Amino acid sequence: EVQLVESGGGLVQAGGSLRLSCAASGFTFVHRAVGWIRQAPGKEREVVSCIDYTEGNTNYADSVKGRFTISRGNAKNTVYLQMNSLKPEDTAVYYCAADSFCNVVYAADYWGQGTQVTVSS
Repeated sequence: EVQLVESGGGLVQAGGSLRLSCAASGFTFVHRAVGWIRQAPGKEREVVSCIDYTEGNTNYADSVKGRFTISRGNAKNTVYLQMNSLKPEDTAVYYCAADSFCNVVYAADYWGQGTQVTVSS
């Protein structure tokens, strides 16, 4: 069974940091793209960041550039999202998703259950 499991969300004050993890089981990230997508109440989904797991190429939404960093974990089939200088507008449910390429990860075939990130002002 394919599973993507996110962890690391929580409540943090503005300016703080969190690190989200996405771990895959029954599935490999090799030759796939892994993205972090967030959805806040009343807002559209936003692809925050994406990484080509094999090549290591990354991209970021303008809203998080310079604050968030996506990376491959040392453990196999793990991807992290380091979030620094968090702002209240970063509050959302963050999902990990995987597909063939970053430009289709918005509608990926595989999704995790999501982890809540809440940033207080």
